[in-house]
Amino acid sequence: MRNEILRMERVTYIEDEVVKLKDFNLQIYQGEVMGLLTVTSHGKSSVLKILARNLPLYDGYVYYGGEKVNTWKDSRRTANRLSIIQEKSSLADNLNIADNIFVLRPGFRQWVIHSRILNRQLEPFFKDIGLDIPTDKEVAELSAFERIVVEILRAVIMGYRLIVLDEVGALVSNHELEKLHAIIRHYADKGFSFLYVCSHLEEIVSICDRCALFSNGRILKVMGLEEMQHDPPVTYMSEYNDMVRFHAKKREADHEEKEILFQWDGYGESHADSFHFQVHKGECIAVQILDAGAMEEMRQILTGDLLPEKGQIRLRGKKSRICGNQGIAVVQERATKTMIFPELDYMNNLCICLAEKVPSIWHDHRLRNSIFREYASVLGEEVFYMPVENLSEKQKYQLVYTRILLQKPEILFCIQPFMGADLVHRMYIWSMLEKFLDKGISVVILSLNLSDSLAMADRLLILDKGGRGGELQREEFSGIMPPLPWSHSYPAIRKQPEGNR
Repeated sequence: MRNEILRMERVTYIEDEVVKLKDFNLQIYQGEVMGLLTVTSHGKSSVLKILARNLPLYDGYVYYGGEKVNTWKDSRRTANRLSIIQEKSSLADNLNIADNIFVLRPGFRQWVIHSRILNRQLEPFFKDIGLDIPTDKEVAELSAFERIVVEILRAVIMGYRLIVLDEVGALVSNHELEKLHAIIRHYADKGFSFLYVCSHLEEIVSICDRCALFSNGRILKVMGLEEMQHDPPVTYMSEYNDMVRFHAKKREADHEEKEILFQWDGYGESHADSFHFQVHKGECIAVQILDAGAMEEMRQILTGDLLPEKGQIRLRGKKSRICGNQGIAVVQERATKTMIFPELDYMNNLCICLAEKVPSIWHDHRLRNSIFREYASVLGEEVFYMPVENLSEKQKYQLVYTRILLQKPEILFCIQPFMGADLVHRMYIWSMLEKFLDKGISVVILSLNLSDSLAMADRLLILDKGGRGGELQREEFSGIMPPLPWSHSYPAIRKQPEGNR
């Protein structure tokens, strides 16, 4: 008989008079990697909060480790002995790995900390998973992959029965994801249980034993591995599938040789100064940066936090800069949080990119009324009268991407644009990027993990710390190893024999 680690039974949870979960049911067994495939993110954070803190339920029961820990009658509001690993680290940046794992552990009562002893105790755990990370390394110096591994080790050493991984695939490269999956499987074989929260079926299939399809606060279906592989729930992603196929056909039909619009020639400091690539007019390229430090440097350069003295960028052959250049636009990662200004109203948020091109935008009421008349029918008249923090997630994405369309750039850089977005919002981001391409605007998608960006790209550049890695055309994408979302939509993959994939 299988040992049950977690059971959430008929859980209904209401927060601020909004139903977040309705008749939610989930079971996880010892040694199992259970997937939670999020079609919509509504209610996902509630699941994690209930698991972590046993918040009061409107209805239902929660059992953990064979014990009833939460009911609609009696909520203890106590923390469960489990670990939730997310984008935001739960480690202390100013401490090293050993101190985070041992010293911050509940019950640690030594007055004198013997670092050598703690390091020796930790080394066998790294050896067990085949990684060589210095145990005295400070957490602030760790890559995202190393930090996730350290959080897993801390949970293992503390004896937690359940480890929750929330969208970690978006934080690491494909190669690192393979290593992470091997570590998860290693500890699952030792009896630890995992809940793997992810919005990509292909990624879940590559690691999970079972998968629960989650949408709008409910579990729609639970699938075993065989069903996930051979009879996936294609209805939930059919509309996105159609978008991918339509885009692919449209891009394949366009074989016209385009002029070089943009060049990046060693523009950076310690990482990006080795990068050299060019972008043609109207094309979409995915740039996978395999080094987390290089990705961070690129982000700082594109957002204006870093102004390198080395190298240069060229727009239409002329040496240019990024900040203040109306021909170059940037969408930051998690755009609905990083590119919305709550102190400004909707109209000012919308027009902020026009300020340099049209300085009179702030006081020219006729111009602002013209913008209102043109976009109210597209965005909805009501949003212009709402505080921006009250907008829905989709309305925030609308605001960000419409603002950039108003700027009319020649090239758009997107920093991991699909990161943190559920299926519904990824579809909307896709549709907006499609609008830029239809207008002849080049799109460059920067990412650690290829995610949805590969399906949209005409070309893939792979760059490591030394600026090497190669270039692939769309017809060569079939040579990339899974898990890749929407890989079944690439014509080259569908035509290849199974043994050559």
